[in-house]
Amino acid sequence: MNTLVMKMCQGRTNSLTTELAGYQTINNNPYVRFAAKYKQTTILVYTSGKIVFQGKGALSVAQEFGYQEEAISSSDVQASGQFQISQENLSLIGSDEVGNGSYFGGLAVVASLVGPGDQVLLRDLGVADSKVLTDQKIQQIAPILEEKIPHKALLLSPNKYNEVVGPGKPHNAVSVKVALHNQAIYLLLQEVPKPDQIVIDAFTSQANYQKYLRQERNQFPNPLTLEEKAEGKYLAVAVSSIIARNLFLDNLKKLGEDLGYQLPSGAGAKSDKVASQILAAYGMEGLNHCAKLHFANTKKAQKLLKN
Repeated sequence: MNTLVMKMCQGRTNSLTTELAGYQTINNNPYVRFAAKYKQTTILVYTSGKIVFQGKGALSVAQEFGYQEEAISSSDVQASGQFQISQENLSLIGSDEVGNGSYFGGLAVVASLVGPGDQVLLRDLGVADSKVLTDQKIQQIAPILEEKIPHKALLLSPNKYNEVVGPGKPHNAVSVKVALHNQAIYLLLQEVPKPDQIVIDAFTSQANYQKYLRQERNQFPNPLTLEEKAEGKYLAVAVSSIIARNLFLDNLKKLGEDLGYQLPSGAGAKSDKVASQILAAYGMEGLNHCAKLHFANTKKAQKLLKN
C-alpha cells in the first residue's frame, strides 16, 4: 500500500475537506478530524495538520491537491529525531515489558508489529517510550494502538508470578522475562507476515537470553536482537511499551480494588508501608495476591509490622 503525506496549507489542501465532502467516511480515531475514500485512496486529515493518502491511487490523488515528490520527503514523516530513520521501509516486531521493577502488580509483556504504513499514525498519536509519557497520555492512546497495531499482550499476575519465580522454582527474574518475550513474539508470528527485524528492549545479554531460551518449548527461526533503550529507538518497541504500561496500570488498579488499597508503582518506602498494612489486614495471602514476594519489600513490610 502506498502512503504519502502532505501538510495542510501545502498545494490546495485547504479546500480538500470541501471537495471531498461527498466521499466522507466514518473514522473513530480521535486524532482524525476528516476521512474520505476517493479513487481507491483513503484520505485522513489529522488534527496535527498532516494529511495522509493511502492506497493504490495515493500518488495520483495527492497530486490532484498539489503533492510534489520533492516537496514532501519521507524524512518529514520521520522528523521526530527520536526514532531511527532506517525503520522507514522496515516491517519490525518490537517487544517490551513493564512491571519488572514494581513490587505491586503483575509483569506485562507485549510484542507489536509496526510496518511502513503505520508510521504516520504513530507519530500523530505522539508515540514515544512509555517512560517519557504521562500515565494519562498512555491510557488515552493505548486503546487506539491496541485496535490498530497487530500485537500480543501477556500478563503474569502476581499470584502466578509467585508460583514460578523464586528460590527452588522454575524461573528467576530474568528467565521468566525470556519466557514471556519469547511466547509473545511466537504467538504474534503465527498471525502476521514475516518481519524484517525483531528487537527486544534489552534486559540481559544476548548470550544469557539464548541460554534461557533453550528451556522454552515454543521456538521460532527468525533472528532477533536485544538492544538497550530500544523503546526510544524503534516505534514498534515504543508501541509495545505503551500497551504494556497500560495493561500493567489496569492490573495494578484492579488488584488494589480487590483489597481496598491504592497500590503504588515502584519498590520504594511507600510500597513497604502499604505492604505492611496489607499484611496486617490479610496476612501473606493478601500480599501473594498483589505483590512479587521475592522482592526485598516483603521483609521490610514484615519488619514494619513487627515494629
